[in-house]
Amino acid sequence: MRSPLIPRASLRGLVAAAVLCVVALVAPAAARADNPIVQTIYTADPAPLVYNGRVYLYTGHDEDNSTYFTMKEWRVWSSADMVNWTDHGSPLNLASFSWASANAWAGQTIYRNGKFYWYVPMTVRATGQMGIGVAVSSSPTGPFTDALGHPLVSNGQIDPTVFVDDDGQAYLYWGNPDLWYVRLNADMISYSGSPTKIPLTTAGFGTRTGDANRPTLFEEGPWVYKRNGLYYIVFAAKCCSEFIAYSTAPGPTGPWTYRGTIMPTQGSSFTNHPGVIDFNGGSYFFYHNGALPGGGGYTRSVAVEKFSYNADGTIPAITMTTAGAPQNGTLNPYVRQEAETIAWESGVETEPASEGGMNVGYIDNGDYIKVKGVAFGGGATSFSARVASAASGGTIELRLGGVNGTVVGTCAVPGTGGWQTWTTVTCPVAGATGTQDLYLRFTGGSGSLFNVNWWQFAGGTTTTTDAITNGTTEDGTAGWRVFGAGTLTSSTSVAHGGTRSLAITGRTASWNGIAQDVTSRLTNGKTYTTTAWVRSQSGTPSVRATLAITANGTTSYLSLAPSTAVNTGGWTQLSGTATVSWSGTLSNATFYVETDAGTDGYYLDDVSLR
Repeated sequence: MRSPLIPRASLRGLVAAAVLCVVALVAPAAARADNPIVQTIYTADPAPLVYNGRVYLYTGHDEDNSTYFTMKEWRVWSSADMVNWTDHGSPLNLASFSWASANAWAGQTIYRNGKFYWYVPMTVRATGQMGIGVAVSSSPTGPFTDALGHPLVSNGQIDPTVFVDDDGQAYLYWGNPDLWYVRLNADMISYSGSPTKIPLTTAGFGTRTGDANRPTLFEEGPWVYKRNGLYYIVFAAKCCSEFIAYSTAPGPTGPWTYRGTIMPTQGSSFTNHPGVIDFNGGSYFFYHNGALPGGGGYTRSVAVEKFSYNADGTIPAITMTTAGAPQNGTLNPYVRQEAETIAWESGVETEPASEGGMNVGYIDNGDYIKVKGVAFGGGATSFSARVASAASGGTIELRLGGVNGTVVGTCAVPGTGGWQTWTTVTCPVAGATGTQDLYLRFTGGSGSLFNVNWWQFAGGTTTTTDAITNGTTEDGTAGWRVFGAGTLTSSTSVAHGGTRSLAITGRTASWNGIAQDVTSRLTNGKTYTTTAWVRSQSGTPSVRATLAITANGTTSYLSLAPSTAVNTGGWTQLSGTATVSWSGTLSNATFYVETDAGTDGYYLDDVSLR
């Protein structure tokens, strides 16, 4: 929890002041650029991962006012469109590793065996040298836990990157000043053989001048991947200041051939760090710079650019921009959106929410959030938001096209008696049509006004029909049943939104769970987005949403939302996108929530299948 009397973080004030200056210079121009992609804190060392229709971005966190690489935690963000990024908080920090003492530096996460493995370097307390640990989770957003209780490898060097080849062999690479690798075992937390040093030749990694001890350009931050049978290693080159270069090879361990510069030295930071992915038909290059107010070599910010490979597989030169990558799709305002899903913001911060996930807080008069490319279709008719205030509240202005753009709705936010005492407010909307950039502008008195957890519009001729009925569970168990064994009840003791949730007890198998028949409400070949909020009654089971489809007498099972660890302390969101299809005549389709193992009871609330 926090008090409105706590001073604002220095980054927040700097960003707000800078934006005010920009607005003063360019008003009434509508919008500004969206790079760097996170503005609420300083971020560094991007490591993107594509999973289940989203990009998950793992970063470090530069502390405000740092004069060294002062980093204590790692952060996670995600996006379905490359411009609106959801803040998932910090699921991993130095305290997660009993053997570590400092320096939560650059790492990378990979998915394998139904789990997510996050390889991160830290100072080993016992030796004082850098070592690489590995944390594991059943969810891309955590929580992550130390898989070993000791470093996986430790030779004083940093910047792990991990890659799984087509034959299933996984490799861990790392290094500064050298470049090392080991072959990971299938469990991803052990390795075979000994760490091997890759020869740093000028043919393989370019020629550095002026430093006899470092004859090649390789400095640190390797990123390894494979494309069209060719292996790429992208790396930070020639400190300081660094640029980004790359080499290629016919195999995962070489021999490497230097290919040249990707991103020249630029961007107000003397370091840089690459991450490269393909997503929804495009290729994307992540990096960091010092572009935010107060930014520099120790206060960095992650950014992204879209690029296209040359016909021969080489990578073109990429320049840092303030525009960033174009939007890949649109955002649906008619499903619940987390308030911490942001393309650009001024003044706000994020913090853990008592209802699960994160919320937007530290909101002052004139602060705003921009959400890009919102598809209103034929027109929204109302807006709802989940809010809390220990002060007297304020107002949410809904504006289109800019912070001073057309007002299409105004929602009054009352005092609720606490910064985590939540209520839902609703107001009418008129004039929100087509695809627009949405600005949530916050107004009120002095000091902190209120927090926002989520928002959602209603109406619109293109509103996607929800295949789930009574998804809010405010009508008790109506429309719901048990899949397999168990007892289903309506609970008023805990609720994610509103006053009720569903509770199941007495499960006798992991596949037993809360369920709903959606047979008559599905469209063959349609892509559906699933969201649901789950809270454990005991233990920390991994929970997932599944669709059982019976057609022509055969039943198949489709994963709608991947396994996510839940707990008793708060609500956790399940989310995923999947295409539902069948051959022949559909006789039954059942949506249900199950666990990976065990029979723990759980609560379910705010379910949607659109």
